[in-house]
Amino acid sequence: MKREMFFLIFLAMIILPTPAFAYVDPSVMTYTVQTIAAVIIGMSAIIGLLWRRAVRNAKKVLNIDENAGKEVEDDVIEIMPSDTTQR
Repeated sequence: MKREMFFLIFLAMIILPTPAFAYVDPSVMTYTVQTIAAVIIGMSAIIGLLWRRAVRNAKKVLNIDENAGKEVEDDVIEIMPSDTTQR
């Protein structure tokens, strides 16, 4: 009985909606756009991070060395002339 009563009340709420006389400020759309942009940027950052981790792990599993064909220069050591005369 309780279930049928809940269903009838729910059905009445759908069929006979009451209008909401509310004011929506125009700046709400700005906040909505900012929120959507933040979610998109955050999700793209997370996806990028996960993608880089997946590629790094795949290279590790497949024994692929990304630096295999690169030439490496020797370290540059700069020697400053020492001032031998003390003033």
